[in-house]
Amino acid sequence: MQLSMMSMRSRRRGFAALVIASSAALFWLMARTLPGSGSDPLSTVMLGLFALTLPWTVIGFWNAVIGFALMQFSRDPALVTAPCLETGGGDDAIVSSTALLICIRNEDTQLVRRNLEWMLDALIATGQARRFQLYMLSDSNQPEIAAAESQAAAALSQRFGSALEITYRRRERSEGFKAGNLREFCERWGHRHAFAIVLDADSLMTPQAMLRLVRIMQRCPQIGIVQTLVTGLPSASPFARIFQFGMRLGMRSYTLGSAFWQGDCGPYWGHNAILRMAPFIAHCELPMLAGTPPLGGHILSHDQVEAVLMRRAGFEVRVLPIEDGSWEENPPTLPEFIRRDLRWCQGNMQYFRLLGLPGLLPISRCQLLLAIAMYLGSLAWLGLLLLGLLGQVTVRGDTGLVLLAVIMTMSFAPKIATLADVLLRARLRAAYGGGLRIAGSALLEITMTMLVAPISAVAVSLFILGLPFGRRVGWTSQQREAHRLPLSDALRCLWPQTLLGLALAAGIYQSSTLSIGFALPVIAGLLLSVPIAMLSASPSLGRAMARSGLCRTPDEAWPRKLAAQSAQAPILFFDCLAPGHAIKPHDR
Repeated sequence: MQLSMMSMRSRRRGFAALVIASSAALFWLMARTLPGSGSDPLSTVMLGLFALTLPWTVIGFWNAVIGFALMQFSRDPALVTAPCLETGGGDDAIVSSTALLICIRNEDTQLVRRNLEWMLDALIATGQARRFQLYMLSDSNQPEIAAAESQAAAALSQRFGSALEITYRRRERSEGFKAGNLREFCERWGHRHAFAIVLDADSLMTPQAMLRLVRIMQRCPQIGIVQTLVTGLPSASPFARIFQFGMRLGMRSYTLGSAFWQGDCGPYWGHNAILRMAPFIAHCELPMLAGTPPLGGHILSHDQVEAVLMRRAGFEVRVLPIEDGSWEENPPTLPEFIRRDLRWCQGNMQYFRLLGLPGLLPISRCQLLLAIAMYLGSLAWLGLLLLGLLGQVTVRGDTGLVLLAVIMTMSFAPKIATLADVLLRARLRAAYGGGLRIAGSALLEITMTMLVAPISAVAVSLFILGLPFGRRVGWTSQQREAHRLPLSDALRCLWPQTLLGLALAAGIYQSSTLSIGFALPVIAGLLLSVPIAMLSASPSLGRAMARSGLCRTPDEAWPRKLAAQSAQAPILFFDCLAPGHAIKPHDR
């Protein structure tokens, strides 16, 4: 395929040209849509806000287009974007020492132990466990949880200690968040190991996926970090099921497209990835930011910073764009999703102070800017809507409808691209439960995304506006199990969205502008934020969705009984999952 023959420099230049040209065209169309072609002060401000929303939308669109082209016309699209995959699929002897690092802080110890037991059992069955050592790195500050962790570590050592060594360590002072936890490991034990596979409390990886990572690192000394594609575990939470169905669709085309032009400057998401220890220890220690939290002090979102530092040191950072035995658990409720998103938002806003780091590659600075733009875009998007309504801006109906259709198509392009690829391939259609289930699930997911997007945008916007005044989120444990959401909890989290929805609805009632139709889905999402949160958290609804196959992912499709099992006990489906069921982009 012609795409695979392009040099990385040509890929990046071509991609940049597409993004710039598309952004310019959309900016012109927006100017034509606003009254006076954007020349009055209010329209000028709205144009500026619109420009801030463009990078994430346009880049996502072209990632999806390139990813879809690769999926349709390349014999092996993963190899086009990640040549190192060719070196990791063999049966090379595992000769290097690898640390398995699980970072925990006030987590459900039973869940952590269950996940570790499954992974260690499977790893030992391969006969390769002697080259691995497990480190449970705790930052827990609750005595009862710390005691449970110690007991779990002792039980794991008693069961698996003859096959591989298990070390439990708890820091008394958890400085530096997760990055500080890992740095302490590096200084204390890092020199013992060539590589480290980083896990979160909710991470699960097959031994085949782990061994693939180690073999890639053994054969490719120029690589410093390899990130796997992480997919969601089956869940009894409707919110998690819908969310991870959409992520599963959007992730494959988006990741293939982004890996096509990012290449050796890929992303690192902080878990389910392998690190080369020597350069990580030498070059990836995070700087301390000037000032005080929330924007100063220790860096909260450590992963992408470590990736750009690794690249600055001359080592590649690669992502494997295949769904191959690497999972995590997604937030089971809308408030948990927002809480996680705000933590990421705070960390990403700290990147402003890192843009001037000396020696970073241009593509690395671009990645930091995109991480910032992801959240500033939400603030700009909400500001654009409010200014339009409060200023009673009347848009041109013809160009306004065209612009809305284009923006909506570009925003959903990654999901549309993968959805089309799934529907075109018999094996993938079966993996997702068949064409009718896929269509119904996609319609539900798109509707849910449109309703949740303004809810999340309001939360992010209020948080960003509060950052200069000291608003912050802490490094706390996540609620990972499906559970019912009480009305009081939903109101406590979502009352600002509800009030804003009521205010906008009242304003629209008094308005006669032609732009109100564009705002109706937004206002509906805000007004219904509390019932949406409560309904989407219902475990009984989630189990009903699992039984019907709605929002099914391939992990639940083999064999058929997994759908019922996974809704009640998300880990049990692994017991029946036979090797070789990984779905790759080119599977037919």
